[in-house]
Amino acid sequence: MLFSSMTFVFVFLPIVLLLYLVTKKELHNPILLIASIIFYAWGEPRYLAIMLLTILINWLGAIAIDKFKNHKKIYLTLTIITNLGFLIYFKYFNFLIDNCNHILHAHIDPLNIVMPIGISFYTFQALSYVVDVYRGDCKVQKDIYKLALYICLFPQLIAGPIVKYHDVAEQIDSREVNFEKVDLGVKRFIIGLSKKMLIANTMGAIADKIFIQSPDTFSPLIAWIGSIAYSFQLYFDFSGYSDMAIGLGLIFGFKFMENFNYPYISKSITEFWRRWHISLSTWFKEYVYIPLGGNRHGKLNTLKNLGIVFLLTGIWHGAAWNFIFWGMWHGFFIILEKIINIKEFEKKYTQKWVHFLQHIYCIFAFVIGWVMFRAETMSYALTY
Repeated sequence: MLFSSMTFVFVFLPIVLLLYLVTKKELHNPILLIASIIFYAWGEPRYLAIMLLTILINWLGAIAIDKFKNHKKIYLTLTIITNLGFLIYFKYFNFLIDNCNHILHAHIDPLNIVMPIGISFYTFQALSYVVDVYRGDCKVQKDIYKLALYICLFPQLIAGPIVKYHDVAEQIDSREVNFEKVDLGVKRFIIGLSKKMLIANTMGAIADKIFIQSPDTFSPLIAWIGSIAYSFQLYFDFSGYSDMAIGLGLIFGFKFMENFNYPYISKSITEFWRRWHISLSTWFKEYVYIPLGGNRHGKLNTLKNLGIVFLLTGIWHGAAWNFIFWGMWHGFFIILEKIINIKEFEKKYTQKWVHFLQHIYCIFAFVIGWVMFRAETMSYALTY
């Protein structure tokens, strides 16, 4: 079920909201949990068991981490491996088979695997929870139903933002629903829905007509029109869904973090990633970059850690080489800007024309990157 579908807007959401607003606070979490399970099962009922199993494993794993503190690293490792095992199997297994066949000249048949909707998002949220418990950043959640609500809450289940457990732990236990929040939430939802339906879908229709053709058949002008149209489609689609998720969260009393902050006005790729998919970039910062050492062990290690983060960012987005190269493309510019110290550069050169040239550079970098992201194969992207 999509937020932009007639079923969601005119049937599912009004029923859930009515039940939520006319019942006591004690029933709010159960109503949202049941609604979230129905929302997920509506699209793929056969994969509901995978999500429920993920919830159970992380609930038990966190309890073991909290109870057996002398062996908590073992339980954390087992829980993380299990989470990533599900993700790797459903999202990357056939990609690994294809590459093994290509490298080893083997003939292994791919498996008939369909990736569960939202598995990348709810896996990262589950990982956030167990790591937070391990670090002592939050208390273990002994109520499995509250943990289930955190992992499968329908506003952010399918397309984010990725909500970290320590940001919403208190809101799961207690939150206020009032007219002001509902009013702001409805307005935010309408803005997001408008972005999706009026702009993203229109730009997508243009991009699809161009990207479906072989690059050999159209001119450079058409190629640029296609890449720019897709750049607008992707931003307004993704930020629109984030707006709808944030709006829905407000309606039900939750405050989710912002996920986009005008990324296309950026003057560097470093700034771009502070503004684009903020929930993902902060997740990688907190749970990968800093644990790897961040910028604490010299410049070479910092550059290595940045490279690892953006390699993983590309892999997270999809099981194909074009996503991996897209991640490495952004990683290259992030590392380059770190080497030249982009912050000091901007302090030294404050002229408007310098900032304008920086902005143009940034646009070229991310628009060309989106070609890799959109293309079916890297060979198509390179020809394009």
